Amino acid sequence: MSTYRVVNPATGEAESEYPTATDVAIAEAISRVDGGFQSWRMSSKSERAEVLHRVADLYRDRAVALASLITREMGKTTAEALGEVEFVVDIYRYYADQGPELLADVPLPSNTEGTAWVRKAPVGALLGIMPWNYPYYQVARFVAPNLMIGNTILLKHAPQCPESALEMERIFHDAGVPTDAYVNIFASNEQVAGIIADPRIAGVSVTGSERAGTAVAAIAGQHLKKIVLELGGSDPFIILDTDDMAQVVTDAVGARMENAGQACNAAKRFIVADAIYDEFVERFSAAMAAQTTGDPTDPATTYGPLSSEQAARGLMDQIQDAVDKGATLRTGGRRLDRPGAFIEAGVLTDVTPEMRAFREELFGPVAVVYRVADADEAVRLANDTPYGLGACIYSLNEELALDLADRLDTGMVWINTPEGGGAELPFGGTKRSGVGRELGPAGIDEFVNKKLMHIPSAN
Repeated sequence: MSTYRVVNPATGEAESEYPTATDVAIAEAISRVDGGFQSWRMSSKSERAEVLHRVADLYRDRAVALASLITREMGKTTAEALGEVEFVVDIYRYYADQGPELLADVPLPSNTEGTAWVRKAPVGALLGIMPWNYPYYQVARFVAPNLMIGNTILLKHAPQCPESALEMERIFHDAGVPTDAYVNIFASNEQVAGIIADPRIAGVSVTGSERAGTAVAAIAGQHLKKIVLELGGSDPFIILDTDDMAQVVTDAVGARMENAGQACNAAKRFIVADAIYDEFVERFSAAMAAQTTGDPTDPATTYGPLSSEQAARGLMDQIQDAVDKGATLRTGGRRLDRPGAFIEAGVLTDVTPEMRAFREELFGPVAVVYRVADADEAVRLANDTPYGLGACIYSLNEELALDLADRLDTGMVWINTPEGGGAELPFGGTKRSGVGRELGPAGIDEFVNKKLMHIPSAN
């Protein structure tokens, strides 16, 4: 049976399947992107920017069809799927508009006689290994800056997203990206190991699980390959005080429930000061209970199914482990008695370190709420995790919030607002959440050769 299959998580039914590439096809794909680099790198920045603008146009023009594909593949609601496509358009536009300036030569003051500067040059063919939770967005974060640089792309998407992967390849080629500058492959994990080892592949970017990142990093390290890893997160949402609990609860629900809770930077641990803990838990639990799941194409549905039956079972195992060891399930957290990978939005309290939910990322519509005595305890608890992606801090005392932000071991902090994002804002974390950055000016600097140039002064 093929590894690459569309199994609609709202029905559990297999709708299509695609064969895994042969070893011969993989070798041919590597040769193509390696050969394509020699010509794509010689195109001008303005030419590459024009192509990215056309890519953005095609995403915009095909938005409805694109959204429908990923709803079938991984269960995202239609509204969320359309929102993802809109964000993707912004990313390609950003790098098309800002790319030439971001890649401009950087003058270097120097004590050596003459003129020195750094030139940002492409490095070659890159492998991208992408996840299922944001099928278009994750690819855009990797592909947009690297096509702008002049690198070429070999793209291995998640096995449950074959049709969106093929549609993206079609968009790039329709927009004028040479057919050998962007190549989609349906590769197995064993084939991926060989691709990373191939000397013609200059680097690899992975968005996915900690396990996948560790495996890729080990192979890349053996072959001295540059990597960018965007892995898991267990982001804290710290609430120290507020004069608008209704708004905080609204923000908290949105931060937990986007994409049915299947986002690496979703708020997953709600750390609440003792004075407002009881009120927050009561109102937050009621708001989570009011979330409705079901047909992701129905406008009345607030969140869709989990991405697969496997994902649903994994989350239920984590919930059951916590409850068996003494945690309190305040609301939800149960499977719906219907076809599909549906789970009620849930809230866990009284979670302790011996429970899986304390250390593991909960990738789905379930939140964990903790009570803390003060800001210092909030920081200690927030940092007591192997992950370090993002965080939110809510407080009327901005100075205190900024102090806490400096003490958090994360790559991103948002104050008095849920975690957000923009094409111009760097995204990434620390600790086991990964290495490197995507988006913004930092995202275009990961896979470039920062080449020193020097010309002596005229005599």
